[in-house]
Amino acid sequence: MPLLPTMSTSFILLSAILIAIGWVLIVKDKRRAHRLVMIAAAISALLFFLIYLSRTIFVGNTSFGGPDDIKIYYTIFLIFHIILATVGGLFGLVTLRLAFKRKISKHRKAGPITSIIWFCTAVTGIAVYLLLYVFYDGGKTTSMIKAILGT
Repeated sequence: MPLLPTMSTSFILLSAILIAIGWVLIVKDKRRAHRLVMIAAAISALLFFLIYLSRTIFVGNTSFGGPDDIKIYYTIFLIFHIILATVGGLFGLVTLRLAFKRKISKHRKAGPITSIIWFCTAVTGIAVYLLLYVFYDGGKTTSMIKAILGT
């Protein structure tokens, strides 16, 4: 298994687990623990992003190496994941900002939505990883645009 994609996927999985723990903590009204766990989740997501970005810039992305007859489904799924991840990242930043600015009523409204989006992002991200590196041998490493378009 390739090192950087495995590391980055591990961090995204960790962030989703920490968010779930943070959600349980806030339901139990353990605010300080919730805050610490959610900061750890944000750091984990940031580490994912930094590893992913570094790999994309310096190495490139791996194109889909599976069968040609399912490549279109993979591509549609990948585009959905990218959109979801972008929305989730933006929601995450807004939700964190609301918490740090102590706008708790707005944070309480945004938090559950952000968490659900982030869980979906983590699940689809792990699925992309499995399709690229576990279920099928990865295709060639190429630029991000070429990997998305499958060329």
